[in-house]
Formats: sequence, structure tokens, C-alpha cells
Amino acid sequence: MNILATDKRAQILNCLAEGCSMRSITRLTGTAKKTVERMLVSAGKACADFLVTAMRNLPCRVLQVDEIWSFTRCKQANVPEHLKGAEGIGDTWTWIAMDSDTKLIPCFHVGKRDATDAYKFISDLAERLASRVQLTSDGLKCYVQAVEDAFGADIDYAQLVKLYGNEHGPVTEARYSPPPCIGARKTRISGNPVSRLVSTSHIERQNLNVRMGNRRLTRLTNAFSKKIENHQHMMAIYAMHYNYCRIHQTLRVTPAMEAGRERLTTFGAWKKSWI
Repeated sequence: MNILATDKRAQILNCLAEGCSMRSITRLTGTAKKTVERMLVSAGKACADFLVTAMRNLPCRVLQVDEIWSFTRCKQANVPEHLKGAEGIGDTWTWIAMDSDTKLIPCFHVGKRDATDAYKFISDLAERLASRVQLTSDGLKCYVQAVEDAFGADIDYAQLVKLYGNEHGPVTEARYSPPPCIGARKTRISGNPVSRLVSTSHIERQNLNVRMGNRRLTRLTNAFSKKIENHQHMMAIYAMHYNYCRIHQTLRVTPAMEAGRERLTTFGAWKKSWI
């Protein structure tokens, strides 16, 4: 089997990390679409394996979580009758956690927006932390039970629910432009969360970063994922690039460097696993 040169593989991976679609990568690099897809799979698996090992015993103190909507293969309303209920087709939600101080992404989870996936996501997050944290989420009800099951009483947890008013006059761009926010309601769920730290601003800004940096989550395009596995691989590449490669504008270092996770003996083994 022919193997691409390292510089060509690096070029493809760089395009993936910058959020290019697979077809645009084939045009930019002159490689076949199947080649790009194989690179996506191999690099995605390597990044996921590395993040599972590296994102452990994290010194996070203040965390925010949220979920981002997208769809796989087709939108939920357009799922064919014979595929309804099938795994990985229709609405796809990417759950993301973020450390407010270091801007690190400890973990993410791709699935549905239900109690089962909420538990998988929060349980994964709990296993990666070194000490007690303060956590803020939106008002999604399934977070409450998931946090209790994963953390018990060893967490300071609050929910922030934004309140929206009704716009006066004709409604324009209503589909993607929400009504004006007129306030927010903070609710303590467990522990003793510090009120001034109860916020979802950082994770909501991260949602924008994800949509800009991952072509599969860009709205109103045909670059959506056709396979749920490829969606997961691309998210792993995004998280790896964001944590370890991209200089954060505010921090002036990468989130991994800010969190003290830049020097890891597993990096060499990870590099050899796919290059």
C-alpha cells in the first residue's frame, strides 16, 4: 500500500485542524477523498487515545459545560422511516466542558441530548479531575441527576438560565437570532458555588470557536457529517489542536501550557502511532 510522505500528511492534518471540508482538502492538497478520510480516521483515533491518557488528574477549579447541536447524514425531520431510531443518524449533540481559568477542554462527548449521554459526559469529566470544582451548566434538567450520580456531594454546582424578552415590531432572522436577553437566573443545585463565578459565557464563546474551527458544525452548509464516527474523529482532532497547538489570544500560550500539561511522555508514543 502506498503511504503519503510526511509533509503531505501534515498538510492534510493541518487543513483538517483549520476546519476545511474534506472536498476542499482534496482540492488544496491534490489527494483523493478516500485518502483524506483515512487520514481523518487514523489521526482522529490517535488524538482521542492521547486525550484519554493526557487529560487526567487535571488541576481545574471552575468549569462550564454546554452542548452544541448538529446533525449526521440528515436532519431529524428528514430521517427515512426505515432508519428512524438507528444509532448515529439525525440530531447529533456535542457535549463540551471547558475550564474557565486555563480555557482547557478536559473532555467532550458526541451523542444525543438525553439523560444517558448526559451521564456518560459528566462521568467522563469527573474521572479527569484532581480535586473539587465549581461547575456551571444551562438549565437542561438531565444535568442535575448526571452531576449527582458522577460527583455526589463533592462539587459546587449551579445552573444559569438566561431570560429572553419579546421583540417589538416585525421579526427578522428569528431562526438564528434569539430575542434580546433581559437577564439571567442563577440556581444553586449542590455545594456552595461562588455567585460571581456562575457563568456560561466562556463555554458559549467556545461554541462559536467550535463552529468556526470544525466545518462539520458550520450551519447551512453541506459539510455536515455523513457518519457519526467521522464526526467523533473530527472533534478529537479539534480538541487536540485547540488544547496543544493553538495559541490562545488572551493567555498568549496554549490552554495545555496554561494548565501545566504541555510536557507529557505519552506524546512520543502518540506521534509514532499514526505518522
